[in-house]
Amino acid sequence: MLETLLEIRDTILRSKMRTAATGIAVASGLFLLITLLGFSNGIIHTMQQQSQGLALDVINLYPGQASKPYRGLKAWRYVPLTERDRTMTEDVFQRNVRSTSVQISQDNIYATAGKQTLSTTLSGVYPDYLHTRARNLAFGRFLNRKDMTERRKVAVLNEREARILYGHAEVAVGQLLRISGLTYTVVGVLKQRMEDYGSEMLVPFSTLKHIYNKGENVNQMSVRTRNITTVTQADSMENGLRRMLARTHDFDPTDKSAVWTWNAARDAQSVNQATNVMTFSFWILGLLTMLSGIVGVSNIMLITVKERTHEFGIRKALGARPWNIVRMVILESMIITTLFGYVGMFAGVAFCQWMDKNMGNQTMDMGFAQVQYFVDPTVGLDTCLQATLVMIVAGALAGFFPAWRAAKVQPIEALRG
Repeated sequence: MLETLLEIRDTILRSKMRTAATGIAVASGLFLLITLLGFSNGIIHTMQQQSQGLALDVINLYPGQASKPYRGLKAWRYVPLTERDRTMTEDVFQRNVRSTSVQISQDNIYATAGKQTLSTTLSGVYPDYLHTRARNLAFGRFLNRKDMTERRKVAVLNEREARILYGHAEVAVGQLLRISGLTYTVVGVLKQRMEDYGSEMLVPFSTLKHIYNKGENVNQMSVRTRNITTVTQADSMENGLRRMLARTHDFDPTDKSAVWTWNAARDAQSVNQATNVMTFSFWILGLLTMLSGIVGVSNIMLITVKERTHEFGIRKALGARPWNIVRMVILESMIITTLFGYVGMFAGVAFCQWMDKNMGNQTMDMGFAQVQYFVDPTVGLDTCLQATLVMIVAGALAGFFPAWRAAKVQPIEALRG
């Protein structure tokens, strides 16, 4: 084996240009593959960050208009949602419902703190709002059951509203706030999100309903599900809710515009499908790029074997077996592929790290929120090693087939050639 390695070293040194051409084909293929994967990860991680914390066990329902006549009732009539629908949902779907909540709102409200005044919407919500809307607290606490029971005048603001009214979001907790002539206490501040383009302040559902004399109708109903693990089951649950509401409010159960729904599980599946398609596409592009490097290695090894046919004939005439010749060519191909493969791998990893440092985790200021994009455009070491291993195996195969053909040539023919 040592003699074989020394011969391979001498062969590589005698053919510097050919070795360099082979190495460049291998290194560039791996470099482009890892770079493409890093770029795709930056996009995919951005999509995942925007949807992180998504409550996958929530179905939201909104009032709509019945687009079809039904049992003598005209089309395009308003279909409300009520508090009774919430309690009925818990009774009918006991096995699959963890909890339910409703929401109401009051528009054109003015909130005042000191000399600052803000036009806003006041929303009455349940304590599980944080889960159903996948929200996170920045400071303080959220509304609780005691706030609901005692109809407390407490409020939760967004970071943007807290900064406008109090200068800094972190000092808002515990401060007093005048809303339509009534005094509220700020108990919490929510983290700002990209979609929070308007102003909305949250108060207990019971408080808003009592103060503004709201009736039974609500703006939204949220259902937290349980024992539902697939999108098919979530769709079945959604259809069951629609049929229940259709019996209560007299509309066609197939009329989707009568009650609007948002099924978080289905949307999560769409995000996963999009990321899977993107990952697959970039892998295909990267592998095609790497394939061009493999073809280059194969062509160069074919030329190498043809040039050494006379040498192989002499070796066979002196007693060398076909496998000795094949092994030598395969080892030469693998050594070149391995050395330059790792060069390409480290170059790709270094470039991804450069992208991460100079272009990754960029922040876009939307005015109402700051959004990160191109998040963590790097590739895991396991992926890099797997890609390099594929290139090494491909290099061995690229050397095997021409070497096997040359090894089968009779010595007299090889010497004549």
